[in-house]
Amino acid sequence: MTLLHDYQKGTAYGRKAMPAKDPHWRRSVAPQKSYAAAGAEVVTLARPARLPASDLWSALRARRSIRAFATEPMTQESLFLLLWAAQGISQPGPWPFRTAPSAGALYPVETYVAASHVAGLAPGLYHWELPEERLALVAPRADVATAACAACLGQEMVAAAPVTFIWSAVWGRAGQKYGDRALRYAYLDAGHLAENLHLAATALGLGACMIGAFLDDEMDGLVGIDGHEESVIYAACVGSPGVATASVHV
Repeated sequence: MTLLHDYQKGTAYGRKAMPAKDPHWRRSVAPQKSYAAAGAEVVTLARPARLPASDLWSALRARRSIRAFATEPMTQESLFLLLWAAQGISQPGPWPFRTAPSAGALYPVETYVAASHVAGLAPGLYHWELPEERLALVAPRADVATAACAACLGQEMVAAAPVTFIWSAVWGRAGQKYGDRALRYAYLDAGHLAENLHLAATALGLGACMIGAFLDDEMDGLVGIDGHEESVIYAACVGSPGVATASVHV
């Protein structure tokens, strides 16, 4: 048996037995993080007056992983639409619903933005603040694209993209209800919102590539989280599609 099999079996639901909940999870966790509340600089992105028209079926057909990006900056309007598609508020209220589903509406996934080339936005690491739908500056960094590239095992597309989205999971947010099975749901949640972002990028004429291969400790360090109570689990780079160059071996 591998660790994978042990986890799958240990968190399986059955008619005669349900996995026990560890006391570690029996504590409340804030429904979302806020760097602004701790005094971080806040950026309200420019947003379009209305959501652009789009044909879902055309976006599904056109969606591809793009690994070459042009040098042009991303607009603030495009960045806002991408963030909204992935984790925007679709129904305000005491417990706001979002554009992507989440097990138990617990939303354990947090969104960070490594922005290196966005019009009118200083390079740095940002956090998507909800329900306000704004960015909070976590750390100004002129080298944020280079640092993200290094953490993503040197994948050059990350250095070339104007924006890399980084998603973390706050384990206790889902763990307080689902115990260790929360790991399953957090990764499912990340997949839901990442696909939303990918389709939105396609609809906007942008390219995107999802990233699951990275150095966990370095990605956690880039975002500034402990890797224990909160861990990076997924990423995606987005930008205007460029022309891929083939490697020449001589």
